[in-house]
Amino acid sequence: MEVCKGVEMLHLNFHGNMIHPTLLWDQDLAVLIDTGFPGQMEDLRAAMDNVGVSFDKLQAVILTHQDMDHIGSLPEILKQCGTKVKVYAHELDKPYIQGEIPLIKDSHLENPPKGKVDETLVDGQQLPFCGGIRVIHTPGHTPGHISLYLCQSKTLIAGDSMYSVDGMLGGIHAPTTLDMEAARRSLNKYADFDIEAVVCYHGGLSNTNVKEQIAGLSKS
Repeated sequence: MEVCKGVEMLHLNFHGNMIHPTLLWDQDLAVLIDTGFPGQMEDLRAAMDNVGVSFDKLQAVILTHQDMDHIGSLPEILKQCGTKVKVYAHELDKPYIQGEIPLIKDSHLENPPKGKVDETLVDGQQLPFCGGIRVIHTPGHTPGHISLYLCQSKTLIAGDSMYSVDGMLGGIHAPTTLDMEAARRSLNKYADFDIEAVVCYHGGLSNTNVKEQIAGLSKS
């Protein structure tokens, strides 16, 4: 689904579980935010082809956090693309993504997905890709969870800080959130941004009165 020019919310189906990585692109490069479950690289490639963006154009992967449904296809992407693709994540989730520490929620896995993080991100950092991306550290779901504000389109990529249902924001998903108090404080950070649309990894796009919706959620 096209959110706006150069911003596509992808739809990946994993055994009935629909997830939404986000693809950004301009004339120079493409950026993928989150990589789906293990084994979904070809699904990502097909989704990119469907919107007319070659997989060869991919130069950056930004991970909102360490959970397996977000980092799952990272090893395959890196195997395919090598050093051409740089990986970005928050410093607090980096050791989990790199396999130095077992994944917090999937510590039982014998061979979890992992990949090298080339650059760690901090709160407030501005990335130069596709009109500018502002990093917002939004812990709670995991310690190093980040959200991303797309400056040009005023779109918030919320990761798992919130979920949505039928175009409306549903709040924080408590069963998968490690620290609910931190997650609520993280929602308050969004008040500083002029947000016109939100992409939730689970549930998809919300673009109706989103500032009012977020304000209501942050008070609950």
